[in-house]
Amino acid sequence: MSGRLRPIATALFGFILPAFLTNDSPRVTDHDSIADRVQKCRAALQSCPPGHPDRPASLYNLAKSLQNRFEHRGVPSDLDEAIELHRAALLLRPPGHSNRSQSLNNLVTGLQNRFKQRGVPSDLDEAIELHRAALLLYPPSHSDRSITLNNLALSLINRFEQRGVQSDLDEAIELNRAALLLHPPGNSNRSTSLNNLAAGLQNRFKQRGVPSDLNEAIELHRAALLLRPPGHSDRSASLNNLALSLQQRFKQRGVQPDLDEAIELHRAALLLRPPGHPHRSASLNHLANSLENLFEQRGVPSDLDEAIELYRAALLLRPPGHSDRSITLNNLALSLRHRFEQRGVSSDRDEAFRLYVQLSYLSHAVSHGDLTAAKSWATSAEETNHDSALLAYQTALKFLDQHVTMLPSSPHLFDVVRMATASLPMDAFSCSVRHGALTTAIELVEQGRAIFWTQLARLRSPLDELSLSGDTGAALANELKQLNFGLRSALDRCTEERSPQIPQLTMQWNDVVSRVRMLPDFSRFFLPPLFSNLQKAAEGGPVIIVNASQYGCDALIVFSAQDPVHVPLDIPQTEVSELSSEFQSLAEQFGSSDRQNKLVSILRKLWDCVVDPVVRALRAFKIRRGSRIWWCPTAEFTLLPLHAAGPYEKNKNNLSQIYISSYTPTLATLIRARQRVSQEVSTQHFVAIGQANPDRGEELHHVALELAIAARRLGPIVSFTSLEDNDATIQGALDALNHNQWLHLACHGMPHRTQSFDSSFAMRDGPLMIKEIIRSNWQNLEFAFLSACHTTVGHEKSSDEVIHLAAVMQFSGFRSVIGSMWSVDDAVARQVVSVFYRNLVDGSGRLDCTRAAVALHKAVKSLRKKIPLEQQIAFVHIGV
Repeated sequence: MSGRLRPIATALFGFILPAFLTNDSPRVTDHDSIADRVQKCRAALQSCPPGHPDRPASLYNLAKSLQNRFEHRGVPSDLDEAIELHRAALLLRPPGHSNRSQSLNNLVTGLQNRFKQRGVPSDLDEAIELHRAALLLYPPSHSDRSITLNNLALSLINRFEQRGVQSDLDEAIELNRAALLLHPPGNSNRSTSLNNLAAGLQNRFKQRGVPSDLNEAIELHRAALLLRPPGHSDRSASLNNLALSLQQRFKQRGVQPDLDEAIELHRAALLLRPPGHPHRSASLNHLANSLENLFEQRGVPSDLDEAIELYRAALLLRPPGHSDRSITLNNLALSLRHRFEQRGVSSDRDEAFRLYVQLSYLSHAVSHGDLTAAKSWATSAEETNHDSALLAYQTALKFLDQHVTMLPSSPHLFDVVRMATASLPMDAFSCSVRHGALTTAIELVEQGRAIFWTQLARLRSPLDELSLSGDTGAALANELKQLNFGLRSALDRCTEERSPQIPQLTMQWNDVVSRVRMLPDFSRFFLPPLFSNLQKAAEGGPVIIVNASQYGCDALIVFSAQDPVHVPLDIPQTEVSELSSEFQSLAEQFGSSDRQNKLVSILRKLWDCVVDPVVRALRAFKIRRGSRIWWCPTAEFTLLPLHAAGPYEKNKNNLSQIYISSYTPTLATLIRARQRVSQEVSTQHFVAIGQANPDRGEELHHVALELAIAARRLGPIVSFTSLEDNDATIQGALDALNHNQWLHLACHGMPHRTQSFDSSFAMRDGPLMIKEIIRSNWQNLEFAFLSACHTTVGHEKSSDEVIHLAAVMQFSGFRSVIGSMWSVDDAVARQVVSVFYRNLVDGSGRLDCTRAAVALHKAVKSLRKKIPLEQQIAFVHIGV
């Protein structure tokens, strides 16, 4: 049945720990004894000055005692000092030293521990390189070579999980193959190596779907199971792993014997996990899942009944606060709903939604499983018209907000989460509108769509506002950083066993956030904005949110001083999607043939179904002709030129003849642009960057002329700098924006087909990517004219509709941005630029970024008879 959350197979890698120095003292656990141990080790080190033969051992002993204290007290400086001591010991063991490999391993362990705590990518990168160096010191015949192969593989898998680089996973698999060769039949570690390699292959199968990887993993799990006979401590783990891999193959191929065998293996594993066993709940959940699969195949009611009872038993072992409770809760709710659909017993449906409502009370750190369960609740409520639907959406979006907060700063993981929840904000908007909760609709769609800009802000300058609010704020910001990393690490490590760290860390995190909210101006810290705040976006004119959801399409008009106004749209999402695809196909042909009739047909459809109803509502609320309005489209509407809609008939006005349109990705970005009023400076600094001959892409023939026009128009009134050709490099562009507040950029724009963060501008030496722009920290930015193609929309297959080149420039500080929705002829761009800059200068002879929308409107109007329709409407304005 659709929406089923399947339990994630636990890897159970069972990695071998690195070897350490043999003169290590016993681990101390008493707090006073720990402090005494540290003090004694410091004294011992002081008695071993540089050159003393015992100094390396003293460095190591102090480092280990500090690591021990860190494990008990969690003071970051202890771990930092331990790492530096291990570095110092390594310097005393240069290449050729007999104990160099031990020091490499010690330093690796410290770095890996710090990475688990704080998630700093450079620590993991360094650990991997040190593992590689240690491996070079262990020739194939060395007894410790397999240890390092295994641990290097583990570090590479950690990095793969953080960044999604496939080569890391591939290398880890090859390292596990090499380790297996060093563990031939009869070796005590062979079953562990078989298991490690099988887990890596299963991971790769999930990524790429190559059947041979899964087949090999199954055979390796079978071999490991043979080495773990009845009575072996790891037998239940091997039974579980083999069962899960067979179940996975059944889902791929539908071969019944795979499922039958998986069920018998799960039953055998459950027998080895009696009440009290830490993995019993996982085995109950897995067996229930396989029995439900069997029910879907054979339709025998007893299979579904048994699955439900097993889910109930698993849920009892995962009480509120358990990190995996939501997985089992969701599975049980879906099974009950499944049985209701089969037999019509209303108590099953009622119990399913009582279970779902429990999610709204969840208090622990949110995992991906919690988010998936909440989304499943929303889907079930919509499909059955249950009255908990709006609460389900509110819960799911709250979980999304919290989950993204805990994510590593990885664009790959960012895209994974975004794709998994792509329609959630728009569906929440639709549900709210259907319930008459218009302000809630705006809050929820903004929360879901703006959440990734919130995460981007952390990528750029973590907790910067709090850090700069004073000593108390800075201390609290530092506490939150440490707790975020700790929670993230605990959630990453939590598989079948409940992590005891998660409840404690969550309580600490909630406590710190509560203290932050007591500070002036931070009462809404880590909370999504309320409508009363979002309404400020409409201070310069009404903002129209145009939403496309599978449950219906609607527009809401946001005014600055009254309630929002609902405008129903007589067009289903399927038609919006078809219209968007039709327009995208047409846009790819612009410039090569006359497609004006087809374009006009699309613009008329947009007018009739979307824009004209909005215009009628605006007129009813006395929004005067010539006023500015802002469009905030969602989903498929982001790819359509709403600003250009019209009847295109004689004696009838198109939208551009009624109002002056701008766009905004979200309400919050427009509010930030209004609030960022730059300090008045006597000299305005303007840079024009042009790249006609990029590293990749066709030559642009009018870039030099375009920059010359900008220089002629602006040179007399601003401090004007120009970067062209060989000077228009990635670093050159980034450096220029450290000293200029106004930008004109003429080059190729390159939206990425699948990963939003890899969209870029084409420079001389390669692509200037979104992720590089995000990391910048430019000050007092005013305006950017992006004379490039595809800068104001993402790719139609992109994972995030609100992350595109123009929006990122606005996020980076530009209050006002002009860009293009599709390919623009560079000769036309030159004409638009010339007229635009003439209109941008205000009465005092200075540039004013708030005049950009009107200046563009006038420029296009004056050129209307000189350039084709698709070129007239290509440029759009974003921001103030």
